[in-house]
Formats: sequence, C-alpha cells, structure tokens
Amino acid sequence: MAANNRRMSGKKGAQVGSGGQRRKGLEGKGPTPPAEMRKGHKKNRVAGAKARQTARRPAPRGRGGKATSELVVGRNPVYEALRDGVPASTLYVQQFIDNDERVREALQLAAERGGINLMEAPRPELDRMTNGLNHQGLVLQVPPYEYAHPQDLADAALGDGEDPLIVALDGVTDPRNLGAVVRSVSAFRGHGVVVPERRAAGMTAGAWKTSAGAAARTPVARATNLTRALEAYKKAGIVVVGLAADGEVELGELEALGGPVVIVVGSEGKGLSRLVGETCDHRVRIPMPGGAESLNAGVAAGIVLYEAARRRS
Repeated sequence: MAANNRRMSGKKGAQVGSGGQRRKGLEGKGPTPPAEMRKGHKKNRVAGAKARQTARRPAPRGRGGKATSELVVGRNPVYEALRDGVPASTLYVQQFIDNDERVREALQLAAERGGINLMEAPRPELDRMTNGLNHQGLVLQVPPYEYAHPQDLADAALGDGEDPLIVALDGVTDPRNLGAVVRSVSAFRGHGVVVPERRAAGMTAGAWKTSAGAAARTPVARATNLTRALEAYKKAGIVVVGLAADGEVELGELEALGGPVVIVVGSEGKGLSRLVGETCDHRVRIPMPGGAESLNAGVAAGIVLYEAARRRS
C-alpha cells in the first residue's frame, strides 16, 4: 500500500496554489540602480572613497577666492535645488532608503543633468556629514562658488566696449536678496555684483535659486575690503553712486547713470556704512510717494538699474 501511495504521489493533479507569490516574485522592481549606488560593487567602493577625499580636501583659492562647499539637506530642498539648476557635484542617498516619489524625482533629475556623482551612504555617515540635521536620506553637495575679482567686472565691460554697470552690496546678509540683485543685473545688462568677503551674503544654494538661473551668466566678485574696491573703481574713472533715503540727489536727476557707474546698495535696516557712504561720489534717494521708509536690496537695485538702462538705450 505504501508503494502504491508513492506511485500515486508522482501523478499530476490538483495541488495547493502559491497564492500569487510566484507571480509577484517575477514582477519587476524598477530600473537597476547605477553601479555607483549598488552596495558591494567596485564602482560603489571607489566612488565612496573619492567622495570622502573630496569632502576633506580644502578648496583652492583663485583671484577672487572660492567659498566652501555647501550641503542641501532634506528631500524637498534637494529636489528643488536640482530642479532649479543649483550647481551640484554629489548626491548622497541613504542605504535602504524608503523610495518615495521625491527620492525618485531627485534621482531622475540628477541623472538627467549629468555630471553629478551618486553616492550611497549609511545613515550614520549622513548624520555626521550634516551634523545631525534631518536629512531624510538625501544630501546634495553644492561645489564652492568661484568668485571673480572686482576689477574683472570692469575689465570685461571695457573689453566689450561698454561702460561698466556694476552693483555693490554693503551689509546685505540675506542670500535671497543677493540672488534677486544678480537677477536684476542680468535683466538690465549689468556687468556683475560685488560683495564683501565678511559679514555679507555669499553665493549659496539659496542665492542661486532666487537668481532663477541668472547666476550662471552674471559674475559675482568678492572684495576683501569694499571701501578699497570702490576707491579702485573711482581711480579707473567709474562713478560710485550710493543709495540712501536721505540722499542729496533724486534718482531722476542723476546724469552719471548714463556712464560708467557702480551702484552701492546698503542693508534694509542700516543702509550704507559710514566709510562706504563717505567713499561714494553721489548719495541718491529713490522717491517713494507711498511713504515707505525703505526698500529691500533687490527692489532698490532693480529700480536704479532700470533707470541706468533707460539712459543708455
């Protein structure tokens, strides 16, 4: 009987089903990630070693100097930075990350832009890189911005046979204001922006985003000492015009805007610093019939740049 049962067991017939498990196992799991992101792959190990070396290597300095690297942290900020064209060198992705829509979109944007390294890293490493910030598994490294020298801006304009039109910022600390000024300078065919090296906004990811792409074609120079940079411009025959609520000249009356000029914009609260104000050839006020006490740097610069462009047309 036992032998008969063994023979019967080999016959085909109704069997208990797999409940669809085999079919699910055959379903695709999405595109294969790049070799740089596959744990254990040789390219992943090599890329990780290069990333660690890059993070520890100090940035070189040129004529105008370079800023330090910056990290954009979090799924939405990283996605928005990639979408808005913020320069990026490396996208770090946490191992075993929950692959939601934002993560997929960020990876797709990084792949489409090209030139961005994709690195997979364990959570403790990302925690260390971000000093414990809530990175949500995505960290984007923004390379150091290479600043021009203030004299480069004037030389480029003169080389093109044009009168320099430059904006200098005195005490402006909000990167979004810097980005807005860069955007206005680009819109009105200015030749660049000058910022002080200390106690001032620099070209961060926030400034890049606010510039709406203008930062890619409008140079930003960094001055070790803004007053000395303005004095050098004056010696080169460029008129320095400072914006001040109590300025002696009204904007529409200033004929100097039609020639080589540097427009100096102070902070919204304090305005121009004393030494910078004393260095200016003219202190100009913008008429405001509505009675506002002051304008932010981006708006003020845009108004004066429009007037300068109108006189040059």
